[in-house]
Amino acid sequence: MSKPYQSFGRATQPTMRGLTIGEARDMISASDVIGPGAFLAYGNGRSYGDTCQNAAQAVVDMRSMNRILSFDPETGIMRAEAGVMLSDIIERAAPHGWFPAVVPGTRFITLGGAIANDVHGKNHHRRGTFGGHVESFTLLRSDGSQRECRPAENDTLFRSTIGGMGLTGLILEATIQLMKVDSADVDECVSAFSSLDEYFDLAEEADAENEYAVAWIDQLASGKHAGRGLLMTANHSRTGSFKPAGQARLSVPAQPPFNVLNGASIRLFNRVYRWSKGRKLGVHRTHYASYFFPLDGVRRWNRLYGPGGLYQHQSVVPLDAAREVVPALLAAARDAGQASFLTVLKRFGDVPSPGIMSFPRPGYTLTLDLPNRPTKTRQLLDRLDEITIGAGGAVNPYKDARMGAEIFEASFPNWWDLECQRDPAFMSDFWRRTAMVLQPSCNKAQAAE
Repeated sequence: MSKPYQSFGRATQPTMRGLTIGEARDMISASDVIGPGAFLAYGNGRSYGDTCQNAAQAVVDMRSMNRILSFDPETGIMRAEAGVMLSDIIERAAPHGWFPAVVPGTRFITLGGAIANDVHGKNHHRRGTFGGHVESFTLLRSDGSQRECRPAENDTLFRSTIGGMGLTGLILEATIQLMKVDSADVDECVSAFSSLDEYFDLAEEADAENEYAVAWIDQLASGKHAGRGLLMTANHSRTGSFKPAGQARLSVPAQPPFNVLNGASIRLFNRVYRWSKGRKLGVHRTHYASYFFPLDGVRRWNRLYGPGGLYQHQSVVPLDAAREVVPALLAAARDAGQASFLTVLKRFGDVPSPGIMSFPRPGYTLTLDLPNRPTKTRQLLDRLDEITIGAGGAVNPYKDARMGAEIFEASFPNWWDLECQRDPAFMSDFWRRTAMVLQPSCNKAQAAE
């Protein structure tokens, strides 16, 4: 298949060659035609950076593997193919009182993508990452073997594949444990805060008392208003409904020739958002899609960034450094004249992930969406990396499109553990420009164990 397989950020080179799962299986069967780095699984293209790209070779489009194979409404255990969308999992399970234990900011991701990126949500302090709720999966390696991976069988591959960015092989199907809920609706509580210090005073208690918690920051606010925002906590309603999410009513039908989300428009958006959310202070019931997936209501909204696309920068910094570092990150973006359309701040807990390359760790995580103004934006991103690493934090590779090898190594000093399990036929543009530059030695790493 010759069509562009893009990342959601659209700031990186797309992969032009796509394979069906059948074509990939045929190549694996005829192993003599497989070269190094020939493959990479491609889900629904919701990764912001180049972890889903293999521009020099090919990606395997997994979306045709979209069957839910089994679901037990008594236990909440589901077996599904890797190309099943999270939206389909919710619609199948929710009427029976089950919901994914962890959901990211969009429901339009595949099951395989959720595992490969070990996605996190607004309840990391309670449930950890998506990988913590994976019972097992079937992994196809380029040597033709199919490995059933679980903690008690092929454990190293199991832990390497969760958060392994698709580099250990093709996830064919997986079994996950869903979370029992009284309804899919949530009771949301909105609280305004006037400064980051006020937010930090609220955050720990908010996590202790609620299943979900996330803060929106008015990134462009400065002076006495710097750091103002809204804290939105939620719990599944005891008496709500299981009404499925409808189709998005709005869409961006074509890409504009320029970035629509500039400083002026984002200031207006921030003003409207603060007003619309702020008038709902206190507890109110809302549909799960409105709380978890607000941007899914506009199809192809990433087109608003124009032909240059966008970069997303997500960092995590230790708890004791956050009161100084988070304001510094926001100030750096303002000083660079860059406006972030959606700025999100959350508190990670200490629930461990089985994945050896999982991004979340105890601390505060800040996410900035930045339009691609090539030189200026990259200079800002380098500065954000510098501040984050200097504070003992990490930058999220799953959302990255340009970090250097040294930033990656500082964020994930155990990266060679994944390289030692990587299938040689699998490669991404991200891994090629980071880990491969570091020239790993698996033998050396294993000898040190």
